Amino acid sequence: MGPIAIGFIALGLSADAFAVSISSGLKIKYIKLNKALKIALFFGCFQAFMPIIGWWGGLIFKDVLSAVDHWFAFGILSFLGMKMIYESNQDESSEKRFNPLDTYTLITLSVGTSIDALAVGMGFGLLKSSIMPAVTAIGFITFFLSFIGVFIGHKFGNLFQNKVEIIGGAILIIIGSKILIEHLTAIPN
Repeated sequence: MGPIAIGFIALGLSADAFAVSISSGLKIKYIKLNKALKIALFFGCFQAFMPIIGWWGGLIFKDVLSAVDHWFAFGILSFLGMKMIYESNQDESSEKRFNPLDTYTLITLSVGTSIDALAVGMGFGLLKSSIMPAVTAIGFITFFLSFIGVFIGHKFGNLFQNKVEIIGGAILIIIGSKILIEHLTAIPN
């Protein structure tokens, strides 16, 4: 597979992480470089490692994973999105607020947005393509777009403070729904 095709695959896979990074940036009250780096590193690393896992396990678990991966991503992202929307109507002093910088939350978001990368890794395995150029491109592009997305989200969060959690939650639900619809309406090979 050529570098242009790999670049387009990387851009396509990074789109969900970019959108979730924007949602995360909406929630961050005081932005610092290390906060954006943390989110970008999680998304970039998960997007890079999931194709490797898919590549290794693609032949063994392909049928099982492809049957449920979209439901898994939909469930995670929808749950977190509904939690954000619910919290938008709660008292500001609530202790269990959605925190995009919390490590557990970041892992959950990273897994939810990188399920497609797992499937792409399976495809590379079936094609017997080299995985390292793709993994490198996917990781770096996702990192870069996620880093920028946090700052974009933060900028809009300051403009729309009252509706930040509703917007961010809706974005997560839309991304989860998009993943589910794409997989349910895909034409089988």
